[in-house]
Order: sequence, then C-alpha cells, then structure tokens
Amino acid sequence: TTEALSEWLDHKIIIWDMLISDILENGNFCIKVAQATGFFSVLLIGLPKSGKTTLATQIAKKSNFSFVKVITLEDIINLNEFDNESAKCRFIRKVFDEAYDSAYSCILIDNIERLLSYCPIKSKYSILTLQTLLVLLEKPPPPGHRLLILCTSSCQQFLNDVELIFIFNTILYVPNLTTTDHLLNVLDEVNLFSKHKMASFRAKLQGKQQIFIGIKKLLHLIDLARQVEPSDRVEEFFTKLVEEGGLQ
Repeated sequence: TTEALSEWLDHKIIIWDMLISDILENGNFCIKVAQATGFFSVLLIGLPKSGKTTLATQIAKKSNFSFVKVITLEDIINLNEFDNESAKCRFIRKVFDEAYDSAYSCILIDNIERLLSYCPIKSKYSILTLQTLLVLLEKPPPPGHRLLILCTSSCQQFLNDVELIFIFNTILYVPNLTTTDHLLNVLDEVNLFSKHKMASFRAKLQGKQQIFIGIKKLLHLIDLARQVEPSDRVEEFFTKLVEEGGLQ
C-alpha cells in the first residue's frame, strides 16, 4: 500500500506557505479523530492543479492504516463498463466492503465529481452514483474498526447543489500560490536556477504584482524549464509563467 501511494507522490511536498503546513496538520488531526471515534470523512477542495491529490495522498500515507485504497476515474474506465452506472456503483461498494473488513482502513476518492460523471455544461451527473456515495460516505465501519475517508474536488458549487458537501465531517481548502514570496519559496526548494540566475529572475519579477497558479501547474512549468540550457532557463520559465496566466 505504501508503495502504491508513493507512486502518486511524484513530487515531494513543498511547504510554500504556512497554509500548506496547516492542511497537513489538520490532516493529522483527522487521522487521530478517525482512530479515536472509528470514522471520519474529509473533503479537500481546490482549483484544478492546486495539489489536492498530493496532499490527500500524503495524509493517507501518514495514517499508516493497513488498508488504503485510491478510487479514481481510471479505475472505473478500466472496468470496460464506464457507461454502466450499476457496474460503477458495484465497484465502489466493493472497495468500501473491503475497507470494512480491515481493522484500519483509508479510502481516497480522487476528483469525486468525475466519478459522478459530472458535466458542467449540461449540469448532468449520475444520480445512481450520487445516491451510492451519499450512503457510503456516511456509513461507519463495523464496531472496533477504523475508517478514514479522503475525497478531492474542484467543483465546490456542484457538491453544494447535490448536497454531497454536507456529508463530510470537515473540509480542507487547498489554495493557489498568490504572492511572489510563494513563488520564490518554491523555486528555492527545486533548485531550478543558480544563485546568479535566481537574482536575475527576482529582478524580472519587479513590477509583476499578480500571481495566481496552482502548485501542480507550477511544478510542470519548472519541469519544462529544466529541458533547456541553464543559461536560458530564466527567460524560458518567465515566458511560460506569463503565457499560462500565472504571472501578470
């Protein structure tokens, strides 16, 4: 289980602001509550590419529970019955049944709105899957067992509209980077630039007051910048950051 979770942690956790530390600390508290009471559910909400899944995975890994299962849209597609809502619900119930059999279990549902086949353009979603989740997300494990449920979502309004958001015991909000300090804190961690080039990048930031980008998207741009020569990285990274709307 630990190896499976490690595959999801493709980047180490970067504490670019105390808000991230707070999320992880709250995650540890949720683990303790699940251990003490037997059942606890957590929803991590943030914009796309804000790092929700990485944080949820870190919390799941930190729990050290013996059974950890991640449910994703890919799992459903692999059933070869993606359009079969009954098959999807049977798969979800099977995961929960397996969790109930274990003394200490953690279920991570990634992008829960995708699991519900949510289409914002048509305001369409799977009612059968929603009903299944409404039941399972509130169902405690058998006496003497412990279950921690972690879910991620980028669609707070949708979850509110279908009243799924009210099921969770607590909600953790995952922010985007919004200041130059946030950006520089990440760059200090990833060693993209030499000290000299870092000074050049800081100089280019002068006059750029608005930053808004998710950590996952930022790390992707950093990976792209690594593909060019070190002498060209400042210009390449800065240009991509502006083009992607992360810096204005």
